Amino acid sequence: MQTHFQKLFRFLLVMATVLAVGKLPTSAQNPADLDLQLYAGLTITGTIDTIYSVECVTDFAQTNNASAWSCVEFLKLPASSFLWVDKSAPAKDKRFYRAVAFAAPNQMVFIPPGTFWMGSPTTEAGRSTNEGPQTAVTISRGFWMGKYPVTQEEYRKVVGSNPSRFIGNSSRPVEQVDWFSATNYCAMLTRHERALGLIPMGSAYRLPTEAEWEYACRAWTSTRFSYGDDPGYTNLTRYAWYGDNSGGTTHPVGMKQPNPWGLYDMHGNVFEWTQSWYGPYSGGSQMDPKGPASGTSRVYRGGAWYEVAGLCRSALRGKAFGPTTKLATLGFRVVLAPEESQQ
Repeated sequence: MQTHFQKLFRFLLVMATVLAVGKLPTSAQNPADLDLQLYAGLTITGTIDTIYSVECVTDFAQTNNASAWSCVEFLKLPASSFLWVDKSAPAKDKRFYRAVAFAAPNQMVFIPPGTFWMGSPTTEAGRSTNEGPQTAVTISRGFWMGKYPVTQEEYRKVVGSNPSRFIGNSSRPVEQVDWFSATNYCAMLTRHERALGLIPMGSAYRLPTEAEWEYACRAWTSTRFSYGDDPGYTNLTRYAWYGDNSGGTTHPVGMKQPNPWGLYDMHGNVFEWTQSWYGPYSGGSQMDPKGPASGTSRVYRGGAWYEVAGLCRSALRGKAFGPTTKLATLGFRVVLAPEESQQ
């Protein structure tokens, strides 16, 4: 009969096994030019498309302590046997790894890593100048995103109150929440679900970055909307609540059609706070951009029940007057990802 320790070694990779990745020396005569990096790797065996929480500890003596493990990455297994490499590990850190199958959190969708064009081309109808220059953005790690904006009922259960203007149906998105209230909700939800063992240690709920939001909205499309260009806005009513069809109010989430990744209300109902400070795009290419390090306004994305059709496009970006702004057109949705300290 296998002991717990023996079972652990079925998925635990000791740091003695490393994968060497690096640049070739610019001169064969000068070994000092070799820029060699050593990365830890873990072979994960399982069913393709199963999502795993890849976790680590830094002290081998703690491998039997469930609370000592910290999530490094959420990974959708691309092959039945896959070598995962931890490029985030500090050079002198010692890490021991395991991969644990992770069921989808309630009402959340897994967003795979990938690359997309952030912003809009100069030829896009309805474009604003702050949507350029287009930037090639790579999202290097998958993450979970709320299938819907946070509803009034979800907000009330966590925070204990409902600040919304449009009440009467708690399945409507919560609104009139400022940026600080949205981030506080994320922190409270994290503490609650960690205590119940519903999410891995080292992972946390937060607002999406602006880049993550647009990437998830587009779902690998490059058109004005996630369903196409829709030059006459004839199909928008199938996907969004906006000025022409909302009747001047929010609506319960999920009543319109989703985008290709199964996310609802990305083009309307309420605008959504992001984690990012507002600032210009850099152009060129970027890896996992978070936006400016500081600023005076936070970015919101998506469309809203009050707005014209052109303000529901995937590339549309706006800035609130400040993080304390509260509007009946502004709500948020959450992301679940490893904390930055784990990456």
